Amino acid sequence: MGNIYDYYAAADDTQALALFEDDGMADPFGTLGLKGADPYLILRTVEARLTGVSEERVEADPRFCGLLNGPGHDGPWLVSLTDTLRDVLAASAPERLLDAATVWTRTQDGGGTDPGLMADFLGRLGQLARAAGPRQRLYCGMSL
Repeated sequence: MGNIYDYYAAADDTQALALFEDDGMADPFGTLGLKGADPYLILRTVEARLTGVSEERVEADPRFCGLLNGPGHDGPWLVSLTDTLRDVLAASAPERLLDAATVWTRTQDGGGTDPGLMADFLGRLGQLARAAGPRQRLYCGMSL
């Protein structure tokens, strides 16, 4: 069946956990769900490409896929996304998103993925980022 990933915005980690645990995901910014869109595998490369920093530097940000509902939790899981990713997605033109998507599709994890489909996902995540603005943060809920 595959993993399910729901991307959404919240004011802070506390609100994000409350929305996630209520299972309503009825946040005011909408939820973007996509089967198979693992933030760790995709967004590290995308953020690095869009910002010009190394993937290692992206991973060093404590908000990069930071687990919020505790280690040892059997799932579902909630992770934070970086504010840098939020800001760069919100500001990126479709051409830049397609470029980042194309780079990701050339990785081992992205091989065989249509860059246009990935760019569409990044565009929708960018819409969520723009709606959230700097007062909201982005999150990903993951379930099996």
